[in-house]
Amino acid sequence: MIQPRFVWSQLLLWLTLLISTGARADNNTLELLHQPWDDLLKRNVQADGRLSYADLAEHDDQLRGYLQALRRTTPQAAWSRQDQAAFWLNVYNAYTVHLAVEYYPVQRLSDIKVKTVGGYRSVWEAPEVNVGGKQYSLNQIEREILPRLLPQDPRRFLALHCAAASSPTLLPEAFSGPQLDAQLDAQARRFVNDATRNQLTPAAVQVSSVFDWHAAEFGDAARLVAFLNRYAQTPVAPTATVQYLPYDWSLNEAEHPGVMAQRHR
Repeated sequence: MIQPRFVWSQLLLWLTLLISTGARADNNTLELLHQPWDDLLKRNVQADGRLSYADLAEHDDQLRGYLQALRRTTPQAAWSRQDQAAFWLNVYNAYTVHLAVEYYPVQRLSDIKVKTVGGYRSVWEAPEVNVGGKQYSLNQIEREILPRLLPQDPRRFLALHCAAASSPTLLPEAFSGPQLDAQLDAQARRFVNDATRNQLTPAAVQVSSVFDWHAAEFGDAARLVAFLNRYAQTPVAPTATVQYLPYDWSLNEAEHPGVMAQRHR
């Protein structure tokens, strides 16, 4: 009897060969490529966005299979900009989770130093991402690739996950080109209204350091408040004061005590 895992692996191989030969991949092909990642997210992302890294570490065959498929996939210029952006968002998030699983039980991804030619680098600087046989770093994807695909769209920063307690949480599904705009809106809405990451009142806001780090795109206080008001359940006055909250780099694990304490305040 043919095992389902064997059938799925052969299907992924066929899909990646199709894409790597330069053939135009339709949305169904790309959807099937990202299906293992989509399935992992649906099964492992909890309602509050936390992950059980211990479970993922014990059952990481599916994640490794997805990463193998990405190694055989060459992104095509013929893809729509939305398809390309969704692809790279999935790549970034899958490799971030992979690195957390690979070094588990690590307390913070920021503690990891990866040995590379010339010394040790952080997980964001090390060329650990393999797509189409080429090596990339997470920073290259964030700072070079995605800005070209989603120019002047700061929502992309709220779609990138860094496995930290204060990080934007993972969307419990893979990104896809046809749904990307709605998915980015959903991510922004969820992050902005997450009381463990942002505290909003009409007169004053205390917001995630993510908005401070990327102020060049979120803008000054007035522009940031306008962005928040696109998604906030609590309207914020244009004259509201803005403060930035400390960032907790602790792993966003299922039983993370810091998040649990904030949730029960």
